[in-house]
Amino acid sequence: MPAMDSPAFPPLPPSPSPQTSRRTWLAMTGALGLTSLAHPAWAQGSATVLPRASAVPGGVVLLELGPGAQAPQVHTRDAVPVLVVGDPFGWTAVLGIALAAQPGSDSVIVRETQGSTRSIAFDIRDKHYAEQRLKVAPKTVDLSPDDEARYNRERTHQQQVMATVSAPVPPSLRLGVPVPGRRSSSFGLRRVFNGQSRNPHSGMDIAAPTGTPIKAPLAGKVIDTGDYFFNGNTVWLDHGGGFLTMYCHLSAIDCRVGDTLAPGRAFAKVGATGRVTGPHLHWGVMLNRTMVDPALFIA
Repeated sequence: MPAMDSPAFPPLPPSPSPQTSRRTWLAMTGALGLTSLAHPAWAQGSATVLPRASAVPGGVVLLELGPGAQAPQVHTRDAVPVLVVGDPFGWTAVLGIALAAQPGSDSVIVRETQGSTRSIAFDIRDKHYAEQRLKVAPKTVDLSPDDEARYNRERTHQQQVMATVSAPVPPSLRLGVPVPGRRSSSFGLRRVFNGQSRNPHSGMDIAAPTGTPIKAPLAGKVIDTGDYFFNGNTVWLDHGGGFLTMYCHLSAIDCRVGDTLAPGRAFAKVGATGRVTGPHLHWGVMLNRTMVDPALFIA
């Protein structure tokens, strides 16, 4: 669709004020022939497609930005882009909170379309996550020099993948469950491998037999596939605007980098590759380079 300042379109009516009803503004756009803007899916607004808010480490904060003809740009204090969704009647920043975040105050920076900036503050509440103790092969806990070097190479590559921010933003942030099965391990568990504490669990584990098809929970583009030391066979999907999903421990990968997947398309199979104790899918969800709780996005 051409940009809003393209000669192909007449100018938009003034940005809606808080006193302007959505129906009135849509009628104004419809009178100008901007039927694409008045499409029912767009006119529903963002309230029906957002994840559940949970202002805790590993959760999601929804920040109201107000109305405007175009979406403002939002960044964290570390200059990481934040996903903005909505419509000219009201925009919302959807911010992922890192599991390592401490309770207290934080803020984001908002750059308006005319160039002015402002900050929006929010509070992070504390949350206690349970602890899980696992026995795995000693070589996956105490790494050899070669394995340590491999892990560091893979980590550098994964950081580049996680920095992906593409357009357009997704029309919905609600996800279908990618594979049927029992949730065998929840997001945020404090994990102890062979008596040694490690990073908290950054995804949702779903137990399923090896070979069970995994389906795309939302339209997305394959941006990475590979066999990684800890994650085993892995696929990353890009859904737009820094909203990514990750699928690990796969027995088979039935897609290639660059493939565009429709919702519900099978693209991989459950397995037990990498550091695992049995076949399952490790499913991760990322916003603004931060892993967040997938349960908040399940439709």
